[in-house]
Amino acid sequence: MASNQKEEVKLFGIVGSPFVVRVEIALNLKGVQYKFVEEKKGEFSDTLIKYNPVYKKVPVLVHNDKPISESLVILEYIDETWKQNPILPSDPHKRALARFWSKFIDDKCLDAARKVAFSLDEKEREEGFKELELAFQFLEDELKDKFFGGEEIGIVDITGVFIAFWVPIIQEAIGLKLLTSEKFPKLYKWSQDFNNHQVVKEKLPNRETQLAFFKARYESIVASKD
Repeated sequence: MASNQKEEVKLFGIVGSPFVVRVEIALNLKGVQYKFVEEKKGEFSDTLIKYNPVYKKVPVLVHNDKPISESLVILEYIDETWKQNPILPSDPHKRALARFWSKFIDDKCLDAARKVAFSLDEKEREEGFKELELAFQFLEDELKDKFFGGEEIGIVDITGVFIAFWVPIIQEAIGLKLLTSEKFPKLYKWSQDFNNHQVVKEKLPNRETQLAFFKARYESIVASKD
């Protein structure tokens, strides 16, 4: 439960967005009650644009009428506002490292995955695959415990929901093998443990719906080349 009964928390998001799911997992971990306001891709409401006029995108967390944008910024805000079940370490060095690896996932993994999943150019897709492979090796080497946050999930794990949940779906949709127990045993086990964590599992979108989306998208890419 939120610490103050009068608090109002709203989350503006799209169902199936990894960035929105990050925020949902953090709120769930903290036990914060919130209202989910569903937005439609490409048809964002005037309210959302008012709350996030700079980027005009989800997620936007509105806490007592004060909006916060950008998923990593929102995660830190949630951690500082609701102290229970911390997702960032208290030690300054470990905290800085957690921020570093969260940014690494956004900078090095997401763009590479987009190339793999959506690029029309075969060479660009291969390039994306190699970039992801290299990034995953860094993460494999960094993972020392059950989770990046130790025995409990932390900000790096939550940021990495795209890797744990969406990368295996993309692999299956387009017939690739990347995040496997043979190539990256620690990262693969982490993805299983993370997806099956009760707090995470409750907020993940329907797997079959996501798989159907990526399969259809990939088939349209293949068809456009014929």
